[in-house]
Amino acid sequence: MNKFETLSDFWALVVEVWNQGAFGYDVGTILTALGVFLLFMAFRGLFTRFVLSRMHRWAEKTTNEVDDAIVDALKPPIRFIPVVMGIFFALSIFEFEGDGLELAGLVNRTLVVFTLFWILYSLAKPLGDLMQKGANFLTSEMIEWVAKALRIAFVLIGAAAILEIWGIEVGPLIAGLGLFGVAVALGAQDLFKNLIAGLFVIGERRLHTGDWILVDGVVEGTVESVGFRTTMVRRFDKAPVYVPNTKLADSALTNFSRMTYRRIRWNIGLTYDTSAAQLRAIRDAIAHYIETNDEFVKPVETSTFVRIDQFSASSIDLFLYCFTRTTDWLEWLEVKEELLLKIKEIVEENGASFAFPSQSLYIESLPGDPGDSTKASL
Repeated sequence: MNKFETLSDFWALVVEVWNQGAFGYDVGTILTALGVFLLFMAFRGLFTRFVLSRMHRWAEKTTNEVDDAIVDALKPPIRFIPVVMGIFFALSIFEFEGDGLELAGLVNRTLVVFTLFWILYSLAKPLGDLMQKGANFLTSEMIEWVAKALRIAFVLIGAAAILEIWGIEVGPLIAGLGLFGVAVALGAQDLFKNLIAGLFVIGERRLHTGDWILVDGVVEGTVESVGFRTTMVRRFDKAPVYVPNTKLADSALTNFSRMTYRRIRWNIGLTYDTSAAQLRAIRDAIAHYIETNDEFVKPVETSTFVRIDQFSASSIDLFLYCFTRTTDWLEWLEVKEELLLKIKEIVEENGASFAFPSQSLYIESLPGDPGDSTKASL
């Protein structure tokens, strides 16, 4: 056999492989389908670069942040649409028959349903943000829960639709899982308790994200998020605490962020050698400072007073009770500091001094001097 016959046999083999290809389709058809798919992938890149980027720039120019969130949320599923189209037109190159045609139809319908529910799932969060701006009767936590519930619903409905496409009936499947669901429900009682408790906490508007709360014996800190089962509270040492919602619903909860005013309540002890005139002058000066300072709530608005209160063991006590207008902790500390310094000045200006714990010891007599009594102060 000469080399020309060998080359002819080799070429015949190449033509045979080209014509037979794989799965009953020639290589030319397979390459054509692959080329169509790659063409849509190239279109996907151009669409992202020019159309979606332009939409994003347009959204950034507006003052409304919702459109930015919508564009960002829709970007991934929209970029998937050319993939779906590429698979659809690539499969159409093959002239399927029988089971192959049915399988191709199932794949195409599955991809379309998946994309549609992906879009709905992505829109749930920005639509929740839009509801927060328009619905004054709903709190941000309520809307966040609604958005989460919608996303879960879209996932479940989309999965059910895809199963139905592939001939798997969801109704009998759910019925078959009934006993298993009962077992899971019995084992997940705490989960449902916390879910219901979370609904009560949000419905009663006990707290909002950013509130400073205290639950005795549980946690004190700032609320960061309210979940289906737990609420995340960040303590002041920055450690996160995940509190079961039943703890928030069943325990006494103090929400410091909703204080109208912030209280200052002091007992000021003065020495016993302070005269009555000095006590009156100090009392009136402190009261005048509070009444004329805009940082404090006026007596006509809430209980505010400075009174000579009692004779204590080692001091004469003045009772100070007032409220600051600010409820911010740092600002309250600053106002309280200024009040403390002012009281110090007033006491010193009136020639008085602050008392400290002390005791007096009386000695009736000393050895060798029975007629004298001595008093010693300790």
